[in-house]
Amino acid sequence: MLYYMKLTRELEDRIERKLYRQGKILGGVYVGRGQEAITVGACMDLDGNDAICVSHRDMAAFLMRGVTPRQILAQYMGRKTGLTRGKDGNMHMGSLDHNLIAFISMLGDSIPIAAGVGLSYRLRGMKQVTVCFFGDGASSRGDWHEGLNMASVLKCPVVYVCNNNQYAYSTPLEQQMAVENVADRASAYGMPGDIVDGNDVVAVWQAVNRAVERARGGGGPSMVECKSFRMTGHSAHDDARYVPKELFEYWEKRDPITRLETSMRDLGDLTENKLAEMNGRVVAEVDEAVELADNDPYPDPEDCLTGVYFEG
Repeated sequence: MLYYMKLTRELEDRIERKLYRQGKILGGVYVGRGQEAITVGACMDLDGNDAICVSHRDMAAFLMRGVTPRQILAQYMGRKTGLTRGKDGNMHMGSLDHNLIAFISMLGDSIPIAAGVGLSYRLRGMKQVTVCFFGDGASSRGDWHEGLNMASVLKCPVVYVCNNNQYAYSTPLEQQMAVENVADRASAYGMPGDIVDGNDVVAVWQAVNRAVERARGGGGPSMVECKSFRMTGHSAHDDARYVPKELFEYWEKRDPITRLETSMRDLGDLTENKLAEMNGRVVAEVDEAVELADNDPYPDPEDCLTGVYFEG
């Protein structure tokens, strides 16, 4: 879990703080700095055949499913070796080979899609589940509520994981909804709603595992709300000046990577040599991926005409 959180942060830092600012990545860049524990904890014990509906701060899901840093960087840099073969330049990507369901910018749209994927599993008598990530802002959209209702009524094996980072772009949580917790909304649809510390990867892992086992056993959908904070702007072009400085200071002390390192040291599971070795491995992997992706080819112009309509 520590390795995947570190790899995610290093890769996203390289994308947002270097390649984007060097002009090698154009368009929107969205990262999950400070929120890595949510995706890593939720995906750690999933079966490879379980579907994951990713959102724009779930880079770890791709890495944990076997998508390489080179493929991800090629995606961001518009190369034909990226997951969309150069047709997009950010996190609008998925891979059915890895059971990763792509998303679009209307982030609540994944909620009913996850219900549909889960329904297909149930109707075919399969034991797979769907894990669907979303942010607190998505829970204020109509399709979010429709999707939850559908999943609950049809007993779809879905686990909805809320990445509550306190802001929907620049709108703070208390201006989005009148209830205290996103998970409070789960009971309206007859499903359990659990609330965990989203900066504690072990707590996320345990809560999501409980919900996954419930879904896999035929108990229907659940929601897990992970309380965290977005330690950056909404995207690379957003300086987050609307966020009070003291909030960044408060959450910086609760960084999920630092917390896990401290816990592992206290348990005797992590030495300084092991940590240095891991840090060096992560940087080297990303260094190599940047070099390879930067030299990958751009798509041919005629590639724009393929994959638009169904071709048989």
